[in-house]
Amino acid sequence: MNAPRKLAFVVEDDPESRRILRKYLEHLSFDVVEAATGKSALSLLEQRIRPALVCLDLILPELSGYEICEKIRASPRLATVPVLVVSARSMPPDRALAEELGANAYLVKPIRWKTFSQAVAELLPC
Repeated sequence: MNAPRKLAFVVEDDPESRRILRKYLEHLSFDVVEAATGKSALSLLEQRIRPALVCLDLILPELSGYEICEKIRASPRLATVPVLVVSARSMPPDRALAEELGANAYLVKPIRWKTFSQAVAELLPC
């Protein structure tokens, strides 16, 4: 009998980046739910079961990834869910603000499989 698959949320407005993240997560045995805007991500997070991981872009339509991260940390149900930021923003202040708001890890695009899989393994040890 197979172990149940974990659920991951991918919050990313770029379709190609979403596709890559989905492929990587499915390879790691995750079921994936996607959101292309901050507002749709927030709606999904409020109505779905608790994900095992959130992969979050910072620059999103409607609500920023920073705002989503802050809302995740403020939610008693979601506060301990690991947040992996995947962003094109590579400046130290961007990373510092994401971490201050509760991000557990930060990867700069373009991401590679090995780097991504290592980050996920550190956030969700088996």
